[in-house]
Formats: sequence, C-alpha cells, structure tokens
Amino acid sequence: MSGTNRSNIYIGLNVEIVLKQDQRTGKLTSGTVEKILTNSPTHPHGIKVRLTTGDVGRVKVILPE
Repeated sequence: MSGTNRSNIYIGLNVEIVLKQDQRTGKLTSGTVEKILTNSPTHPHGIKVRLTTGDVGRVKVILPE
C-alpha cells in the first residue's frame, strides 16, 4: 500500500513518516496515526499525519500489522 493515497491511511495504523526537519536526510520515524492532516485524496510526497507522540510528517511506509 502507498502512503500517497489517503484511502490507505486510517487512525490507529502503524506507519513510518519523515519529519519536516528530516526531509533532507530521509530519516524515518515510526508511530501510530492519531490524526490525518491532509484533506486531498492523494499527495505526491505522502499524506501528512500526526502520530500519537505528537510528531507530524508525511507517510512514507505503511507497516504490516
């Protein structure tokens, strides 16, 4: 599944995101989706979400359950 389609993302999903400050390095941060922040159905760089830790970034990897 792709992190660029909003339909693939839901609250409680385990994902890896890239934070704004990590975009140059591509460092990923793991966590659970608390809120979906992107309103459009797709986004080329990934759907923006807030994790339960409070981190905000774009979904790069959807982790298997």
